[in-house]
Amino acid sequence: MMKLNVKNEISRLRVVILGTAESNGPIPKVEDCYDPKSREHVLAGTYPSEEDMIKEMDAVAKVFEKYDVKVFRPKVLMDCNQIFTRDIAFVIDDKVIRANILPEREQEIEAIRYVWNQIDRKNRILLPPACHVEGGDVMPWNDYIFMGTYSGKDYSELITARTNTDAVIAIQELFPEKIVKSFELRKSNTNAKENALHLDCCFNPLGKGKAIIHKNGFLIEEEYNWLIDFFGKENVFEITKDEMYQMCSNVFSISEDVIISERNFTRLNMWLRAQGFTVEEVPYAEIGKQEGLLRCTTMPLIRD
Repeated sequence: MMKLNVKNEISRLRVVILGTAESNGPIPKVEDCYDPKSREHVLAGTYPSEEDMIKEMDAVAKVFEKYDVKVFRPKVLMDCNQIFTRDIAFVIDDKVIRANILPEREQEIEAIRYVWNQIDRKNRILLPPACHVEGGDVMPWNDYIFMGTYSGKDYSELITARTNTDAVIAIQELFPEKIVKSFELRKSNTNAKENALHLDCCFNPLGKGKAIIHKNGFLIEEEYNWLIDFFGKENVFEITKDEMYQMCSNVFSISEDVIISERNFTRLNMWLRAQGFTVEEVPYAEIGKQEGLLRCTTMPLIRD
């Protein structure tokens, strides 16, 4: 049996599930896109090719190999987008919580069943059907669990609203000793620059007490201010609307001082290095066209 352990976003990574771009399926129809950025690229004829995305994900696999991280990959399903493993389940402490995601993505869970079956049954959690949650909205941070949510009356009309209040309450009940802090995110089905699909699209805590934030991703200014106070203004790297659109906050920490980042994030990567981080740069711009990046394609199972 595998003993899971994820207390935060930055402790030394040992085991991870990395998605796969193999047999990714045809370019989706405009009306079938799950997010405004994919929709934009379908319309523009710039939707990423399977070949390019496989290369990008292989580059990340090589970084994991370099740092001696054990990597699981989903079983390849024919014509199925299995890139974003973070959406389908997430680990907090020693429990894996299966996400209640868009129904058409159910089969993605089956593709990692072989990993799921290595985990003690009592630590495999299924939330009630009314709880909608995806892993991009959930960040364990030691005594805290940060969660992105949306509680507007138009929730059901927004395909970009992925985590509801019921899920926030359910996670709080599962981890009564932790403080669950939720943040209302800005949503748009049609404008990618006005849409924070998940919390990790506008915020990411890093090692050394640092964090990346995009103010406009938050609907409520006090909640944004709470994070600024929590980390301290001098420790926060504020990203612009365009940088959020490029997914600048969606980097991934292998440890407190090693971060995988996209090679085109010039301003961010310079800042990270100036703060003393080792930055492993990879090409990930094609994957980014689907409104997800490094954190979205990884699901940590064990950190030290």
